[in-house]
This record gives sequence, structure tokens and C-alpha cells, in this order.
Amino acid sequence: MPETDASLQLTSPTSDFDASERAGLLVFGTGIVALMVAAFGAGSAFPTAFLIGGVGAIVLGPLIYFQRFLRRPAGINNDGMWFSSTTAIGAIGWLLGVVFTGFYIVLYWYPEWLHHLIRVFDPFSNWMRGRPADQWFLYGSFYTLAILVMGVRALYKYRHSRYHVIRTFSVMFFQLGFAFIIPQVLILLNQPEFYFSYFWPLKYDYLWPSTVGSLADASRLGIFMVFWGAILTFIATPILTYFYGKRWYCSWVCGCGGLAETAGDPFRHLSDKSLRAWQVERWMVHGVLVAVTAGTILLWVNSAMAGGILGGWSGMFAQWYGFFIGSIFAGVIGVGFYPLMGSRVWCRFGCPMAAILGLQQRFFSRFRITTNGGQCISCGNCSTYCEMGIDVRWYAQRGQNVIRAACVGCGMCASVCPRGVLKLENGPRDGRFNGPVLIERDSVSVLTDDTWQKP
Repeated sequence: MPETDASLQLTSPTSDFDASERAGLLVFGTGIVALMVAAFGAGSAFPTAFLIGGVGAIVLGPLIYFQRFLRRPAGINNDGMWFSSTTAIGAIGWLLGVVFTGFYIVLYWYPEWLHHLIRVFDPFSNWMRGRPADQWFLYGSFYTLAILVMGVRALYKYRHSRYHVIRTFSVMFFQLGFAFIIPQVLILLNQPEFYFSYFWPLKYDYLWPSTVGSLADASRLGIFMVFWGAILTFIATPILTYFYGKRWYCSWVCGCGGLAETAGDPFRHLSDKSLRAWQVERWMVHGVLVAVTAGTILLWVNSAMAGGILGGWSGMFAQWYGFFIGSIFAGVIGVGFYPLMGSRVWCRFGCPMAAILGLQQRFFSRFRITTNGGQCISCGNCSTYCEMGIDVRWYAQRGQNVIRAACVGCGMCASVCPRGVLKLENGPRDGRFNGPVLIERDSVSVLTDDTWQKP
């Protein structure tokens, strides 16, 4: 037999950086070092210098590095995703997971460790809201910067797709305006802090008696906030979901989804596509929705009975829910595990808003992803890059519309398909469930024409 030619051996794609990419990484690293130095005390003495220098370098570095996308032809290039230590759960991926998780743990439970870093943001906080920064202003600033900076990356990478460009601008706009600037301006005007892009059940306490009472007592603007939240929850959400599916919120408005679509985009392919993961997903996400709904009803009944049911435990309920769901699940796991479990861990397994929107989308919406099974070559790109863990190829092979409660309508499956098999559509209710369906009966595959499909 002929000897194996060493040049034919399988190798990973190269990861060499050109001069501009190395410069961008160097600038970014300099900004990280500057903020680390600030966190150990220097930031309190020279807050403005570290704010401009450190944060400026963290923003400028990636913007220089992202120019690499403009030197490539327009279109999605995911070469090397499964070879990179960062995006294939390698050593760097684990390191990032530990860093992200550690930051959230410190932010929620040991904020005193961030005292000097928080002081760096005092000039910015005093200018925006007329008071010194706290841990949540620090977090909101980093969160917004992450969406804006990584949003530029998404704009460069997906510049060939009008849908992705508009969607990315949308999440950047709502995070910057509705979830960052407006709440700070409200504080500056001595009004209640309120996030107009979040509402019940995601912002679970916005319909609780204590929150409703405090907002209504605060001012006329507070009464409008209560009215706004109720209208968005019970009227606007069902109507918008009927016409556009849950994508109108999860991929276009929500800050959690905005972070996933921008900062989490490099890790979208890490979502678990197994049947077991889907079973766990259904139980967990709907379990959280039931807990929020039952808790809200219980608190209102308790309030109507002047505390006759829970007594002093009503406050304890809010604290425990905020601890387990709001802090551990949505924060520590939801974002900290991006490099290990993909970008939509919270949205998929824990978000009550995603659960209620998913139920409306699954049974009442006009939205679907249509497929052309005759053109499918079973490459699997659609399934690989589905951040919600949906086995899109399963549907495409059968020419069956994708009607799943989990789907957030990001459109990535259609974008990575080399044959144009998939298309996001808002159509009439008739025909949403279509095509021959493969049912497993006693280990024998049987094609049927009824309307059952894989959930």
C-alpha cells in the first residue's frame, strides 16, 4: 500500500491573525488590564481617566478586530467553529465560562468586591442620572456596551441579509434607548425606574401588588407605567404574536434575546439538539411560567385578604423567586454558560416570557418557517446553528413547516441553508401544519398524512 502523504492529513483551519486583527486584540487586552487595575483601587483615584481609557479601549479594540469581516465576501462564513478553542468548548471557552459566571456571582452576592470598579463609572452616572454609580449601573453599562459592540460585529457578518441587519439595529435600539437611557433619565427626574421593553411575566414583579401600588402612588407617570405593562402583557403581546410569532419580542426587542443575538452569536451552535434536552426544556420553561403565574395570583389574593394567606411570607416569596430565577438562572447560568451551552440557555429553559409567547405561537400564530423538502441535501447547517436546539433538518427533510414553540424567528436557519430550503413567513392559519409526517410505531417508520408532527 502507498505511504500516506502527510500533506493529506486532516488539519484544522488556520487561525492566523493579520496586523490589524492583532492590533485590535492588543487594544482590547489593554482595556481589560486597565479595568483590572482600576478594580484594585486605582479607579477610585482617577475615575475619569480609567473610564475613558479602559472602556474606550474595550470598545475600540473589537471594532478594529471586526474589520476582518469586511475583508471577506458578504455572506456567512462559519469555517473553523468546531476547531476553535473559544467556540468549541475548548480551554478558552471554559475560561470564558468561568469568567462570565464569576462576574455574575460577584455582581449579585459580593458587590463590595467591585467597589473601586464601580467608582470608575461615577462620572458617567452623575451625568446621566445625577447620582453616583452602583452595581446595577455598572452592569447595565457593560450589558449595553456588549450589545452595541457585538451588534456591530453582527452587522458586519450578516450585512448581506436585510432581515438580520434590521433585526440587529432593532435590538441595539431597544437596549440603548428603552432599557438603558430611559430608566436612567427617569431616575434623574426623580421618577420610578422603569424598563419599558420588559413586562410581565419576564419582569415578574411588574404586576405584583407591591410594585403596582408603589408605581400608582408615585405619580401620574407611575400610573402610566402600570397601564403600559398591563396593555403590553394582555393585549399587545397576543396580537403581535398572532401576526408575527414570538420573534417580534424575543429576537427584536428583548434585552436577553438581544445579548444572545449579539454577544452570544459565536456560541449559537453549542445548543443541545437532543430529544432529552427538548423534554427537559418543556418541563422547565413551562414550570417557571406556572410558578410566576401562580405566585402573582397568590400575591393578589393575599393582598385582597390583607395578608390573611401569606402574612409576612409575601416578601420572602419575592426574594426567593428573585434569587433562584432572576439571579441564578437568568444571570449566572443564562449568560455565564454561553461558551458551554450556547447563547439561549435562559430563553430556552427558564424564561416565562418565552414560554407564554411560545404557546401563543404554537397554537394561534400565523408565523411559520416553510420548507422545500425536495431541495434539502441534509447538510445539517440549519440544525447546527439553531440557537434554540431545534432539529430543523428533521422538518426540512420531510418538507414540513417548522411550527415550534421554542423558535424565536432569528432566521439563522434560512441564512445558513445553501439551497434556500427554508423561508420565514407570516401566512394564513390554514396550512400551517402540512406535509407527510414520519411516525415511529413499534420501531417501524410509517408515513402518514395527518396533522401530527414532531413537537
